[in-house]
Amino acid sequence: MTFKQFSGIVELRTKIVSISTYCISLLYSLYAAGHVSPLLALLVFISALAVDMGTTGFNSYFDWYRNVDDPRFNRESAKVIIHEGVSPGAALLVSVLCYLFAMVVGLIIIAMTGPLVLLLGALSLLVGFFYSGGSRPISSTPLGELFAGGFLGLVFFIINYYILTSHISWQAVLAALPQTLAIAAILSVNNACDMTGDAEAGRKTLAIVLGQAGAETLVYIEGLLGILGYGILAFLGILPPLTGWLVIPAAVFILLEYAHMHQRGYSHDTKGPNMQSISKIFIIQSLIPMLGLLWGILFRP
Repeated sequence: MTFKQFSGIVELRTKIVSISTYCISLLYSLYAAGHVSPLLALLVFISALAVDMGTTGFNSYFDWYRNVDDPRFNRESAKVIIHEGVSPGAALLVSVLCYLFAMVVGLIIIAMTGPLVLLLGALSLLVGFFYSGGSRPISSTPLGELFAGGFLGLVFFIINYYILTSHISWQAVLAALPQTLAIAAILSVNNACDMTGDAEAGRKTLAIVLGQAGAETLVYIEGLLGILGYGILAFLGILPPLTGWLVIPAAVFILLEYAHMHQRGYSHDTKGPNMQSISKIFIIQSLIPMLGLLWGILFRP
């Protein structure tokens, strides 16, 4: 297996999602608590990245197993199992090894923090596996966006915040919500473009339930609520004031990108350009709290 094929199995290009949540939660922890343990911060990063890669690897394997990635519909060159003949067993092995490595690092974190991390970590691993595994995978149901956004956004944010600060606050929960919506929007774009193939594979995603127009509308609602959320959090004083000001230019860029996506439409043929667009939107949206929090940390009163 080449590195390119390994990258395709775990979809390294998509790790920006978990890394951005990590960065936002780390900066928020520093902003709220004043300091964190560098060792714990590093261990959480390594463990979270391994869980994310393992989860994506399981998704690659089970999408092949259930013929969700049907070559008749799929246009993504990164799907190396169907386009490059990579062994499905190798993809499964990579996923298991990633999870085992994450568990080892997680045990070190638990020893340094407490048993609550064990519960939250175990729950995350189970959801990560059953997102695409099991007889009724979460990703094939209308709850896919909720679980993907909820665990890669809210749950991961709170786990990291708890590990780094030793407590959980309602302000941290609110601070995590816009990121949760932004992640859900990525999956909504993916599912809106994959409706034909997903329906053929017997999946019942939220996009299929809502229909083409409803699935597209959901993308815009999730994205706009997410960016509006940062403005509200800045107004409430949960995030630094600069965050609110950054929302304005970001919203202009995001609305223009949404216009391009609407013009293209949502299908297997437009999935590549649309995923690039939502990735740009996600990066811009993630930079809003990062820059605001960094400013707040460096120039706190």
